[in-house]
Amino acid sequence: MESSMTTRVTPELLARLREWEGRSETLADEVTAAPVRALSATLDRDDADPARGTPLPPLWHWLYFLPHHRQGELGPDGHARRGGFLPPVPLPRRMWAGGRLQWHAPLQVGDAVERNSRIVSVTHKAGRTGDLVFVLVRHELRNAAGLALSEEHDIVYRAAPQPGDPVPPPQAAPIDAAWSREIVPDDVLLFRYSALTFNGHRIHYDRKYVTEVEGYPGLIVHGPLIATLLVDLLRRQLPQATLRSFSFKAVRPTFDLHPFRVCGQPSPDGRSVRLWAQDHEGWLTMQADATIE
Repeated sequence: MESSMTTRVTPELLARLREWEGRSETLADEVTAAPVRALSATLDRDDADPARGTPLPPLWHWLYFLPHHRQGELGPDGHARRGGFLPPVPLPRRMWAGGRLQWHAPLQVGDAVERNSRIVSVTHKAGRTGDLVFVLVRHELRNAAGLALSEEHDIVYRAAPQPGDPVPPPQAAPIDAAWSREIVPDDVLLFRYSALTFNGHRIHYDRKYVTEVEGYPGLIVHGPLIATLLVDLLRRQLPQATLRSFSFKAVRPTFDLHPFRVCGQPSPDGRSVRLWAQDHEGWLTMQADATIE
């Protein structure tokens, strides 16, 4: 943990952080086949070998535009040190809290893609366990045909836990699932997804760090991995459907200590699907909505 960090977000600090609003960056990448092949194996799918022109499955764009910070630029938690494109929020815990995506045109293996990212807002909330800072980033991905994908990405930064902090009450998961699949989040699954997304955050693979420094009971399953597994469940159940939009929100951490379930319930008209993840006790950990054609 970055011990020099303050855990007090003053109006002056928030004003400095809000100077990042409107900042943008543009990156270029190519949709190559190797990450597609590797994620297919990681999700235990029996997909055909990807070739040029193979459609990129939804959410698999997260395999590209990866940060490539030098080793000396990383902080004690395995993330890049604060600053750069994202504001230097001085709170030690950070997580991918959710997002909203809309597909306009397909991305395919072999595409040259440009991603423009802009910081939309930096906001502060005083929660029951301390300060929370929310950063909203909007991404737009374009290939030769034009705009292919719009995405809003919610990042939350929070203070380190203190003894006696109130624990948010858990929320029961829905009980009307038409689809359900058990996932075993073992060390290998978490390692492979971290490697595929070049994610050095130690909460996903370093048990000593996550329990002794961050104070969690076990390794944390990546929020984007759970979201990907929710969409993967939809694809397994409705292989001919085309995903048009997807929104998700992390509700509660998922740890590697027990299996969890990804679940779904399509609407009567077949145009949308409610999706969610639940832990071994039946508590809701992620909720999502998808629209399909």
